[in-house]
Amino acid sequence: MQAFADLLDRLVLTPSRNGKLRLMAAYFAAAPDPDRGYALGAITGDLDIPNAKPAMIRGLMDGRMDAELFALSYDYVGDLAETVSLVWPDTRGANRTPPLSDIVETLNEATRAETPRLVAGWLDGLDATGRWAFLKLLTGGLRIGVSARLAKLALGEFGGKDVTEIEEIWHGLAPPYESLFAWLEDRAERPSPDIAAPFRPVMLAHPLVPKADRDNPDAVDPALITAEAFAAEWKYDGIRVQASAEHGTRRIYTRTGDDISHAFPDVVAAMDYEGTLDGELLVRNPDGTVAPFNALQQRLNRKTVSKKQMETHPAFIRAYDLLVDGKRDVRGLTFRERRERLEHFILTVESDRFDLSPLVPITTLAKLDDARLDPPAPEIEGVMLKRWDSAYLAGRPKGLWYKWKRDPYLVDAVLMYAQRGHGKRSSFYSDFTFGVWREKDGADELTPVGKAYFGFTDEELKQLDAFVRANTIDRFGPVRSVTANKETGVVLEVAFEGLQRSPRHKSGLAMRFPRINRIRWDKPTAEADRIETLEALLAEQGQ
Repeated sequence: MQAFADLLDRLVLTPSRNGKLRLMAAYFAAAPDPDRGYALGAITGDLDIPNAKPAMIRGLMDGRMDAELFALSYDYVGDLAETVSLVWPDTRGANRTPPLSDIVETLNEATRAETPRLVAGWLDGLDATGRWAFLKLLTGGLRIGVSARLAKLALGEFGGKDVTEIEEIWHGLAPPYESLFAWLEDRAERPSPDIAAPFRPVMLAHPLVPKADRDNPDAVDPALITAEAFAAEWKYDGIRVQASAEHGTRRIYTRTGDDISHAFPDVVAAMDYEGTLDGELLVRNPDGTVAPFNALQQRLNRKTVSKKQMETHPAFIRAYDLLVDGKRDVRGLTFRERRERLEHFILTVESDRFDLSPLVPITTLAKLDDARLDPPAPEIEGVMLKRWDSAYLAGRPKGLWYKWKRDPYLVDAVLMYAQRGHGKRSSFYSDFTFGVWREKDGADELTPVGKAYFGFTDEELKQLDAFVRANTIDRFGPVRSVTANKETGVVLEVAFEGLQRSPRHKSGLAMRFPRINRIRWDKPTAEADRIETLEALLAEQGQ
């Protein structure tokens, strides 16, 4: 357990991607089975300890610390695991730190009634860092800056294997992954789990950035885009998915390999084909047009979906590519060849749950740029550009696919509320709610229109945090209300990808991918934008 705790602690404090990869690879090399497999499952989110819930952990503090003092401590720290790890009373003469595998296996066999006693005993025997890691293990959501894919990349680095080989078998494996580690260490053949309709690693695109942006390593001259070399198609604002149906098994995966079939049974039921499609998951309006992303959000991240939700938010897939045609893997063919097959494939799928992504004619670069900036529907984010001769290669190969998104929308808003972040940001106010002016009862007031927690540098974060601490006027649990009026406050230039109606928000609006573009310390709060600016944007989008 101590080695796992040390790994998490160092991952949190290591900002660089390559540094995190080296730390994980070193841990996998040093830790024994099955400890390293359970650690891997915790990092990727595939380890489940069903009886250990946050409410149970809060309950353990009863009798160990004054409830009001704990509430204040939790409010200040902003993270349950970190708070409990710091305030848990030290116990002299505690037993040795148990292996990670002992903890996981014991908890998985324990009843709900036995779990609190076991957890309390281990908390007594661990130091503060160990307690923090243990509690993160129990509650999930490690927040250590490591994605599941990064963990798989670390496995590939550790074992000298291509990450695509790992991703192709991942869904047939489970913690503690002993057969996987045996293969990575060349002690056994590659695992061959019996999984129908497997996930196939997706091909990704680079942003198309003018070569003048020399600081961007992916910059490319748009003038290289010609009709002879590239195909163009619209980039829709949904989520990229892979729909695979083989031998009676049907699955829908996200681009990161998460199986979301359970949330879209209406689409799964229509997958009456043999093959694998790559496309965009969208929701259709009653008139047949594509609904805003907000409509798709009503279907995402649900364990179950009701019949009414399927009727009011019918999902469908707009197909971009074909990976498997019948029993033939066609990823090695050129995009031109795959496109021809895809057009025929869609014709054979007799369901309105699938349609074909239309190609955008490339006549001149100027006209394509005009189309990018003024697409025929607000749910289009820009254009995708794909070399006609490109095979379907996993990852983000250079020079083959590009995304040329329309410029983001910008609005000047006023900082209204702030909340502490998580992980290495748990000591800073880093989640910011902002608003714009609107008239009410003959006077102007701020109404919240969005929330952002990235887009600023570490130095700017410190400046914003200092402002929040110095200008807090009220508290609502972990949230701080700050001075925000016509004379005093901070203006944030917010960038976002789109806007839609939302009855769940006080303003009636919801932003898509909001982020802080820059901090306008120079701009008076009275000059921030008004709600009418956003309403006009909605009108332009036909909403």
